Amino acid sequence: MMEFKTQLYLASKSPRRAKLLKQVNLKFKILEIDLVEEFYDGEYPVRTVKRLAAEKMELAKLKVRNGIIITADTIVVLNRKIIGKPKDKADAVRILKSLSNRTHYVYTGFAIYNSLTNKLITDYQKTAVIFRKLNIKEIKDYVNTQNPLDKAGAYGIQDFGAVFIKKVNGCFYNVMGLPLEKLYSYLKSIR
Repeated sequence: MMEFKTQLYLASKSPRRAKLLKQVNLKFKILEIDLVEEFYDGEYPVRTVKRLAAEKMELAKLKVRNGIIITADTIVVLNRKIIGKPKDKADAVRILKSLSNRTHYVYTGFAIYNSLTNKLITDYQKTAVIFRKLNIKEIKDYVNTQNPLDKAGAYGIQDFGAVFIKKVNGCFYNVMGLPLEKLYSYLKSIR
């Protein structure tokens, strides 16, 4: 288990991110921050996720004086268009119909900050996800579970949305919201 000289914080409301950190035996506290995520026309996905992770970090640093903080943001990109979280059920249905039988990309930007050393690392991971052909009944049934409403791209790879996925090229955990291998390597270097 990795040891830290100070408290580790996850500045995220995502239960999936918390579960991933627990999966690799990290001891941390949850830090809730509120950021209105803004997407800018023409902004590249890598820039978007790194910017949002950095903006979340600036808010988190106001709440934590001593500690190591992790922030992250995940988006789905289809045909160079960013897809965030659905606005409502109808939007979730629309999003899932657009992803059906196509390849999209999941980008997660993350930032790690150590207040003791003032060191900041910002990076990202990209994963290709290929959906099989979906029918409207299974899309609506899934949306009615409420599960996809708080997720970028309107699906979760860790819930029933997994059956929509034909193939994943890249980091599986990135699709859940944190690229574990890359994040863990950086945590070893920043602690």
